[in-house]
Amino acid sequence: MNRRSDYVFNINGSLKSIKLPAVVGVLNYTPDSFYAESRHSSASSLATAAKNMATEGAAIIDIGCASSRPGAEVIPEEDEIRRAAEAVSAVRNSIPDILISIDTYRSTVAEAAITAGAEIINDISGGNFDPEMLATAARRRVPIVLQHSRGTPDIMQSLTHYYDVTADVLTELNESVENAKRHGVTDIIVDPGFGFAKTTEQSFELLSNLQAFKVFGFPIMVGLSRKSMICSTLGITPENALNGTTAANVIALMGGADLLRVHDPKEARQAIDIFLATNKNIS
Repeated sequence: MNRRSDYVFNINGSLKSIKLPAVVGVLNYTPDSFYAESRHSSASSLATAAKNMATEGAAIIDIGCASSRPGAEVIPEEDEIRRAAEAVSAVRNSIPDILISIDTYRSTVAEAAITAGAEIINDISGGNFDPEMLATAARRRVPIVLQHSRGTPDIMQSLTHYYDVTADVLTELNESVENAKRHGVTDIIVDPGFGFAKTTEQSFELLSNLQAFKVFGFPIMVGLSRKSMICSTLGITPENALNGTTAANVIALMGGADLLRVHDPKEARQAIDIFLATNKNIS
């Protein structure tokens, strides 16, 4: 994959392209996300933030309507469905041409979001929590992000035993990829799942071995933004973790990352531009 060329998504038969590496801006229509600045209590506020993110360089807006941080409580399904429909509609009406992904592991939420205008599913479970998710992605003909994780958010940090974290994550993520293909999903993005059922040390080991995930032949998305692996290493809070995030994102780019999922699109876009200026012949 030439990382300086357009990557084409097939979305229900419509081809949409973005130039890789690209920025995915994170917005949350929930009061419980770990980073306060990403939270929005109204769909109109979220839409305004999305427009700002697009101006700052985000190619995709990723909307979450239920917190998936480790330790988060599971909210009622109907609440997440309502939030997703409201948030996606507001962003779609505000920015007609932006790519929108819905961050959910529930197929019913994905359905509502796609109907409202979302074009990508971002599933932290890799399609494993909801048996209908992969069938939904195939039927609605949308790309899906398959992230590696273990267990639901409330228990995942008790599931961090690996014999070899990189090899084990690759094996488990490959099972998700093959399962998606069996369901007829062809447009896939892979995500190692930093911080999801992983210790800080394991997350950094995965980051150092990110190149291994190119074996799938699909774009690699990384979500490092302001995460605990950065905060615990530097002894800071998420509010002070922008510089550490940028450093981690540059390392990810060096390892082959194609999509940076971040709270701060401007800084991520600048990191990508400097990376590309320094590595003009990367492929």
